[in-house]
Amino acid sequence: MDKNLYFHFKDLRLSADFRFAGFSADFLENNQANWHNAHQQMTALENGAIANPDEGRMVGHYWLRNPALAPSDEIGRSIESMVAQVKTWASSVHEGEISSPTGRFSDLLVIGIGGSALGPQFVTKALTQPSGDRLNAHFFDNTDPDGMDYVLAQIGENLASTLVLVISKSGGTPETRNGMKEAQAAFANKQLDFAKHAIAVTGEGSALHNLSQSENWLGFFPMWDWVGGRTSETASVGLLPAALQGFDIQAILDGAAQMDTQTRLPDLRENPAGLLALSWFFLTDGKGSKDMVILPYKDRLELFAKYLQQLIMESLGKELNLQGEVVYQGISVYGNKGSTDQHAYVQQLREGVPNFFATFIEVLKNREGTSITVDEDGMTSGDYLQGFMLGTRDALFEKGRKSITLTIEEVSAHSVGQLIALYERTVGYYAYLVGINAYHQPGVEAGKKAASSILNVRKKVVEWLANNPSRSISAEELAGEIDESKHAEWIFKILENLSVNSAGSVTRQDSVCSLDDRFVQNG
Repeated sequence: MDKNLYFHFKDLRLSADFRFAGFSADFLENNQANWHNAHQQMTALENGAIANPDEGRMVGHYWLRNPALAPSDEIGRSIESMVAQVKTWASSVHEGEISSPTGRFSDLLVIGIGGSALGPQFVTKALTQPSGDRLNAHFFDNTDPDGMDYVLAQIGENLASTLVLVISKSGGTPETRNGMKEAQAAFANKQLDFAKHAIAVTGEGSALHNLSQSENWLGFFPMWDWVGGRTSETASVGLLPAALQGFDIQAILDGAAQMDTQTRLPDLRENPAGLLALSWFFLTDGKGSKDMVILPYKDRLELFAKYLQQLIMESLGKELNLQGEVVYQGISVYGNKGSTDQHAYVQQLREGVPNFFATFIEVLKNREGTSITVDEDGMTSGDYLQGFMLGTRDALFEKGRKSITLTIEEVSAHSVGQLIALYERTVGYYAYLVGINAYHQPGVEAGKKAASSILNVRKKVVEWLANNPSRSISAEELAGEIDESKHAEWIFKILENLSVNSAGSVTRQDSVCSLDDRFVQNG
């Protein structure tokens, strides 16, 4: 194996091993021109260029870790003010200076979707303390009523001492709005004033901001249009819940800033994000021909694969390139944690369809304190964990399955900040290598528009049933009645849903073919 493909970044306490990735050092040399082009474009982005041309926006999550790099003094000051405000607020909550009507806050309910939830969830799992955090975090991250009931049941009587963060840039995101409404109802059912427990994290002047002001919520923290949701963990979106839980947010910011400094370097061999991006380019043929399997060998990093799914797939899954040509780019991401995966899907990874490459994430520090031995040879549980990781890597390599290995010393606030910044920049570099816009999400917006259309049809279905009680009708017939013939499939699913969730007011009548079943609003 080529020793020149093992890179140790001493100051970062990070190693990146590409010896199992299947390319030679010549590949790096032969792609210097592509790399320098991507690096120049990333430099322009950080200097305030309109890096998201489809939406006419700057992209500035890097400035969050170093406000001095912001393209204007106003932006730099706003970042510094936000960080100071987060620290002050968290301290005031911890000291009881800001409290609920019944006393100190004990729990935290974060209401968000996508990056507004995945980032805080990942950091919570990575940094939570065995002895307990300053506030115990819970999440509404979907518009699933049963899921919200489950979370509320976990909070239980602590609802009276629960602080709520409602996170939505526009204030109009349906999932977050629904979660807020459900939380408001839960507080009202306990005769609690929601406004005395709530903080809005949103854009200034948004619907959510205006609501928080009119109802006199506890506070407001800004979101800016130059920070996308999936890159907002070092903005108020991620820093506020982390600080409230008692995590060291300055260490998170410092770790991210240190990684940013390293990954700005023009020398490819000194730039771990550049190396990682070029390895993706090689392993996926520059067109997403292979999936990415993330295998962190640490329980605390269990949610890292889920976090990276959104960061990578939402950023890179694009139909068009920057010239408007159809290219169908993207890298599918999945993963769990080691050594759990060895009893789950490593069988397929080793012997099944060779349509992936793996990224092993190794953590050298086993635990705080010393470990007991678990066998007659004096091995510890941590020794076994490393053995399983190295064994799995070799087992995959024997079958021609390629992999990358990232090694960090420990999971800490500093190293978590580093990992976040490393993958944020890698995604940006890769997007420039393949010529796409990493910073918009037209597919997500299309899904939202489709959902809105379906809800409008649902409203028409409910109104028709209410106005025609006791009349039995099929989905196709009802589609004609409400002038929605092309949406008969939607209407069938809506009627099916109503028959289960309408407390008996809509019943279903069987037909020979279930798709022809009839539904009736009971009078």
